[in-house]
Formats: sequence, C-alpha cells, structure tokens
Amino acid sequence: MTDTWDLYVLEYARSHQQPWVDLVSGMYQDGKVDLPFSFMLAQRGDRNVLIDAGFMQDEGSSGFSRKFGIPNWISPVRMLGELGVAAADVTDIVITHAHFDHMGSIGEFPNARLIIQKSELLTWYEAIALPPRFGYLTAIIDPDNLRTALEASIEHRVTMVDGDKDDILPGIHVRLGSGHTIGQQFVIVETARDRLVVSGDCVYSRMQLTGRNNDGVFMPLNNATGSVWEQLKTLDRLNTEIGGDQERLIVLHDIDRWEGLPLVKEVEGYKIVKAG
Repeated sequence: MTDTWDLYVLEYARSHQQPWVDLVSGMYQDGKVDLPFSFMLAQRGDRNVLIDAGFMQDEGSSGFSRKFGIPNWISPVRMLGELGVAAADVTDIVITHAHFDHMGSIGEFPNARLIIQKSELLTWYEAIALPPRFGYLTAIIDPDNLRTALEASIEHRVTMVDGDKDDILPGIHVRLGSGHTIGQQFVIVETARDRLVVSGDCVYSRMQLTGRNNDGVFMPLNNATGSVWEQLKTLDRLNTEIGGDQERLIVLHDIDRWEGLPLVKEVEGYKIVKAG
C-alpha cells in the first residue's frame, strides 16, 4: 500500500482509582483502575495528523479538567516534542468526539485543520444552549473547546464530516460510532503493519466486545449520552471492521498501556509506543 502511515500512541495523563462501573455497564465487582489517557500521531511525508489532542492542565488552560480529579498529567505538546513535532507542525486533528480529554488541546495547534462529525459538533452547540437543568449532558464538555472550534471554523479550518467517509486523508478513514456521544467517530488508519482501528471512546475495555465471560455479549458504556442501542450497533460495526482481531484495535484508554507494542520512549512514566 502506498498510502500508509507511521502511527504512534502518546500517553499523557492517568486518573487515580476510577471505579470501573462508572465507565462500563455491569462492572460493579471490578473495583477501581488508574485509567490512562492518550492520543495518536500519524505521520506520512509532510503531514503530522493527530487523532484527538488530549487536554491542557497548566496555568494557561481553562482549568476544566481539574474538576475530574486527574492528578497525573504531562502536556500533550511536550509529548509531541519528544517525537520532534512542534505544535505548529501539526497539519490536521481528527477529533473522535468533543469531550474535554479528547479535544481540550486543539487551541495549541494554530495551523491544524479540525476534522469532526457534523452531528458531533452541532449537537454540542445545541446541548450547551439548553437550560441548566440539562447540565448532565454537557458535564464533560469544556465550553472553551467549543469556542476554540468556532474560531477555527471562522478561519475555515474545520471540516465537518457527515457519516462514514473514506480517505479524509489518503489512507485515513472515519466511521460514525454513535452512542458514547451523538456524533462520535472511530478512525481507521492504513499502516505497514495492518489496517488499524482507533477506538475513540467506543471502547474502554476489550471485554466490551468479547463479553464478560467470553460469551460474545457486548457490554455497553455507563459513561454515555447516546442510547444503549446505538452503542451496541457501534460495537458491532467496530468488531466487524477489525474482523474480531483485537490486535488491530487501538484503545485510547487501554488499562494494559498498549502492552506488546514497541516502546519508543518513556517520559516521566508516560509511554510513547509505535502502533504501526
């Protein structure tokens, strides 16, 4: 394949003792977990493409992330610098969904085109305009991120995708994955290793696809604003895309911290691994 990408996972934060049942339905007896947070870098030629962008937690940020008690964090911009990529060098950001931990650093990349599902961006503008009694819907949405996206739109740096689309860049494809949010998308990247699928937050645990007892019964998220029905259909689409081969699946919140993928570098305990 000519349109293949080098693909990296960059870990940048970790929660502390988060109950599993807050994330995945039915996991009442599974205790708590220090959940990793990550984003991806795809490189080919002069393109530096992020899949999600992490969040900022320094003095210049909105401070939104602090209310979620994520004690361990390192700047996504610094992590990119460890691979020799400056913020100004990022050409595109594919946003799986608009939660703060996936979209919170977009303001750090002034030259990047943002690629997001139309239904994702526009429904959050609608939801955040609702009366305060609807606040549950937008609890994980940082209003500053929506302001930044609007400014990027005014600068003609936003591409809104309407459903599935191949080759948003050659060798990078998106699929609508509604459920966790209304317009979440998962991302397919052609690499020399394989055709890899980046989960977004369609999946927190691979057990959601295999079933608790390897019975094949999909497990939906508890952390979701979309319907369970849509979640399960998304899990089915994702599982079909990987052909049931979980080696092809990259989970952004992987509690095993991408075990088995080649370690490129470790920075203050945070991993950079090569996925493909």
